[in-house]
Amino acid sequence: MPFEIVVGAQWGDEGKGRIVDLLSAGADFVARYNGGDNAGHTVTVGLQTYKLHLVPSGIIHPHTISLIGPGVVVNPLTLISEIEALTASGVDASPSRLRLSHAAHLITPAHRALDAAQERLRGAGQIGTTGRGIGPAYTDKTSRRGLRAEEMLHPERFVLRMAEHLTAANRTLEKVYETELLMVEETVLKLAGCAEFLQPYIAEVGDEISQALKNGRRVLAEGAQGTLLDLDHGTYPFVTSSNPIAPGAFAWLGLGITPAERVIGVTKVFQTRVGAGPFPTEVFGEEAVRLRGTGANPWDEFGTTTGRPRRVGWLDLVLLRYAGRVNGLTELILTKLDILSGMPTLRLCTAYRAGGRTYERLPLGPADLSPFEPIYEELPGWSEDVSGVRCWADLPLNARRYVTRIAELTGVPVSQVSVGPERDQVVDVGE
Repeated sequence: MPFEIVVGAQWGDEGKGRIVDLLSAGADFVARYNGGDNAGHTVTVGLQTYKLHLVPSGIIHPHTISLIGPGVVVNPLTLISEIEALTASGVDASPSRLRLSHAAHLITPAHRALDAAQERLRGAGQIGTTGRGIGPAYTDKTSRRGLRAEEMLHPERFVLRMAEHLTAANRTLEKVYETELLMVEETVLKLAGCAEFLQPYIAEVGDEISQALKNGRRVLAEGAQGTLLDLDHGTYPFVTSSNPIAPGAFAWLGLGITPAERVIGVTKVFQTRVGAGPFPTEVFGEEAVRLRGTGANPWDEFGTTTGRPRRVGWLDLVLLRYAGRVNGLTELILTKLDILSGMPTLRLCTAYRAGGRTYERLPLGPADLSPFEPIYEELPGWSEDVSGVRCWADLPLNARRYVTRIAELTGVPVSQVSVGPERDQVVDVGE
């Protein structure tokens, strides 16, 4: 079946949005399968930059149908804001091109308030959440008290359920967290307006995808966040509340086990993460500024959702091998090769050292990386600006060697490399 999955192979922020946009040119449907508006996918087309949090990146292509799956948690206010922004920029984001699963759970102002209160209470042990209410929304989902998108199809019931939900949250905010309460009536009124707006978008997304695949239509599944933030397989507890890994696409879209033609792992040519948690290859000082940028450009290493400066370091191939295994990656797409231009020496973390032993693979998964010291292989850099290169043979020899070495050490072929944020700033490897 013509089914492809795009996943982040690091801690998120790998540049999946622009890769999904690139691959959407050959897709009929693009389906987002996990996470919430804590995701931030940036797509640059000419002078226009689109910052998307819930709507699949494929929406920019006029021929695609974009689907938000049942595994996504959706803030109605955010979704409407994105729809309106896309419409204002000339992108058709009507129900004929965008659908929301009836089974997707809703994020409310109560979830956001609880998220912020919980993070404050953690003190020095903060996880570094985005404060968007993602965790509390998934908690309500697993506790079987969540609100699903289908509730919005029944206005009277929706108002009652929402009022009950907000009132219950106020009790917790007051008695447990001793913090500011929500305005129940005002909030219910605002969300009732959201429900009316979004009713035409609600559909049975899983069945639509299944029928599309049976009819030979090409479906691209888009994951949010990254492998190392997976609830079960990431650097727990510094993780998200869903399963960004490729196998999650089947459960979180409502599909049976469907053969995937491609499982594409997107990774930067260096390592980044936002928030707390272990980071063996992290660098600081001038070296960090060189990789991160200053924030003057929209593609510098600052969170699309939070605006926080990302932590940066050298590419960790131990973690990338792990991502290859848990996702079943068939290929890698590398992003931001242009950022390394001008650096005289580059490093790749090929293994870890701990307790007198060397590890090329994680002995017990990535939850506790604190004991490990990175072992580096150094490679010569290049001075040339590669942002204008479109042919593999035109890349500097050392740039090609760097890309080839990543493929060799991970055992996953690299199919493409990006050399800038624009759609056409992509090089097919080996061509």
